[in-house]
Amino acid sequence: MEYRDLGRTGIKVSKVGLGAWQFSDAWGVLDYEAARKTISAALEAGINLVDTAAVYGRGTSETHVGKAIRELGARERVIIATKVPGDFLRASDVVKAVQRSRERLGVDAIDILQVHWPPCWHNVPTCEYMKTLEKLVKEGLIRHIGVSNFPVKLLDEARHCLSITDIVTTQNRYNLVERDAEKELLPYASQNGIQVIAWSPLAKGLLTGKYTPENLPKFTDVRSNDPLYAPENARQVMKLVNVLREIGEKHGKTPGQVALNWLIRRGVIPIPGAKNPEQALSNAGAAGWSITDDEDNEIRAASDSLNISYVVW
Repeated sequence: MEYRDLGRTGIKVSKVGLGAWQFSDAWGVLDYEAARKTISAALEAGINLVDTAAVYGRGTSETHVGKAIRELGARERVIIATKVPGDFLRASDVVKAVQRSRERLGVDAIDILQVHWPPCWHNVPTCEYMKTLEKLVKEGLIRHIGVSNFPVKLLDEARHCLSITDIVTTQNRYNLVERDAEKELLPYASQNGIQVIAWSPLAKGLLTGKYTPENLPKFTDVRSNDPLYAPENARQVMKLVNVLREIGEKHGKTPGQVALNWLIRRGVIPIPGAKNPEQALSNAGAAGWSITDDEDNEIRAASDSLNISYVVW
């Protein structure tokens, strides 16, 4: 495994993290032992960043992550990132939500506390929740602040609410199919020393090469209504997957590993989820090697040729 600096924190994190959304009803991995084995495999492969959230199974993911890390004796070598929902951003709710996350995780301090999304359905002023988070940093209950799913203008506004600290991470959807983050977010983050964490880095599994438009399974998880899996979109993505497969064969890697490596080369930290130890090990295998510049360009060209539409009904 390779490691990189996490923004300006001085923390070294693995170039691939473990996303823990899978440990919830959204993805169906509710059994603790299954989650523990997956987390154990990720840690053994050198992954030291585990990302979860309060809303994942309404605390189930946080509980599984915290318990597994304690049982594995790995707390001192794991960076735990979790998130407070956008519905919990009044000052008093932020305090209450962080306390409950700390209890579920079983930690004195949360390494990175991220605002999961802005208060889209409420009217909480940005500085109200950001100053509350900064207060919790002062009190030692969280170590660093991050955001997730924030547009650049709101990210910038949130930063201006802080006086003694800064936002260290921004977590956004970013993969070879969905590259809108390149337009504004990545340049802003690079200019301001903020680490980009990519969620859905494999387009919810579509870039792994496991599926075809003619053989799409009937999903019972969050992919059941995902427009990327609509046949007209999936057919296009398969052309990209074929390029990933051809390049992967030259390196002894899977299409998914090539897709993750393409992101790693851009300085972002992908956090693919894993339902089992085999998937965790495969994800970790995206680091420690690199595609060539020519292969990078070939992949980009294949991605550029996509014309994905979310209007599928």
